[in-house]
Amino acid sequence: MSDLLINAQGIHTYYGASHILRGIDFTVARAETIGLMGRNGMGKSTLLKSIMGLVKPRAGTVEICGKPMTGRPPYEIAQLGIAYVPEGRGIFGNLSVVENLKMAARAGTRGQKDWTYERVLETFPRLQERLGHGGQQLSGGEQQMLTIGRALMTNPDVLILDEATEGLAPLIAREIWRICGLIRESGISSVIVDKNWKHVTQITDRNIILVKGEVVFAGSSDELRSKPELLEQHLGV
Repeated sequence: MSDLLINAQGIHTYYGASHILRGIDFTVARAETIGLMGRNGMGKSTLLKSIMGLVKPRAGTVEICGKPMTGRPPYEIAQLGIAYVPEGRGIFGNLSVVENLKMAARAGTRGQKDWTYERVLETFPRLQERLGHGGQQLSGGEQQMLTIGRALMTNPDVLILDEATEGLAPLIAREIWRICGLIRESGISSVIVDKNWKHVTQITDRNIILVKGEVVFAGSSDELRSKPELLEQHLGV
């Protein structure tokens, strides 16, 4: 159990009177890549926000690296090595690419400094060409690269990526998937939310499908690909 970086059990989360998450169990082990899938409005982002402390569950527990962190503020959870790339990206539009990256630079929880400024630029050559540009001057794909790069500058143990390629041109989306593969190879655990199950399952160890705030599938990528009826029913393939 010591290898569990995220251990959420029995999570019930509400927005007002609306019961969004209904008793979800969700774990992330060290060096594990997980796909979190489901149609819009099924609770994926709410689960991530419940883990990150952005929304407080009404019941259930969240442990980060073995420490009870249910409902703790997001900055405390980030300090334990969890990096969150939200839907909508959340870059600082009035700061340059360089400033967005360097403001996040720090060693990881074990003192690791694997992801340096130089390594991030090597991984994201498009950002190298736009170092002086303000965040608001970047295209959607470039903003997504900047947000991922900024998260990597914190040398996280887990990278949570909500809507990895939403609204991006196919060429840019392929670049994001390439980068997700590199992140996996580097040993960082990942949680990836995306509608393209084919791309997700190429790099994930395990996948979870949510329907109306409940887990309807949890299993390996091979197992998920072998169930076309499940994919059609819950992901609209």
